[in-house]
Amino acid sequence: MAGLPAGVDMESIMSAQLMQAATMVEDQIDAEMAKMEKLPDEDEMEALRRKRMEALKKQQDKKAEWRANGHGAYEEILEEKEFFNITRKSERCVIQFYRQETERCKIFDKHLKILAHKHHETKFAKINAEKCPFLTDRLKIRVIPTLVLIKDAIMEDNVVGFSELGDTDEFSTEMLEWRLAKSQLVNYSGDLMVPPNQRGKAKTTILSKKGGKTIKGGRRTGKYADDDSSDDNDW
Repeated sequence: MAGLPAGVDMESIMSAQLMQAATMVEDQIDAEMAKMEKLPDEDEMEALRRKRMEALKKQQDKKAEWRANGHGAYEEILEEKEFFNITRKSERCVIQFYRQETERCKIFDKHLKILAHKHHETKFAKINAEKCPFLTDRLKIRVIPTLVLIKDAIMEDNVVGFSELGDTDEFSTEMLEWRLAKSQLVNYSGDLMVPPNQRGKAKTTILSKKGGKTIKGGRRTGKYADDDSSDDNDW
């Protein structure tokens, strides 16, 4: 054939090209078959569908159970017997022990009402400490307000006053949400390692005016400098 160097076999060239093309096609077919093999068959697809439906059904049943137990609202417990009924029925409970005369209880009321609407997985309620002496003694309630954190009918933790919420009456709802999440009382998508009031803030060192004494962190001063168990809040 004109244009080919002497000694070159055109038939051999064509054969090699065809072989290369066939190999490429085979590789593509093998790749497609490998993908198909990884896909679940009809039985597997049906099993996955049933598993998903069962999970959704359980989720719906759990939500119905929460609604039946009064989740989604912040309610008052009127007597000690009701306290035990509630904590047996609900897996997670946040109960405020309050007193009418203690103004700071109303601050908890505001935040707990918001969290009750947001976290249906947890039962939020309050009980007048003066009307349940047996409970206050049994749970060792010494300071008002106190939040009792209960999981599976067992008191796992408590939040005494505002000392863990930034030592201020102006703490945010998210700050309380974060604290409850630390005890696994609510579902939380944020970073449990960093409290909301510290996000984006560099660590600072405050120098006092007298003698150059260094005070690190956010130690409280002023009205609530000692602790939350002031004379007004002691129980």
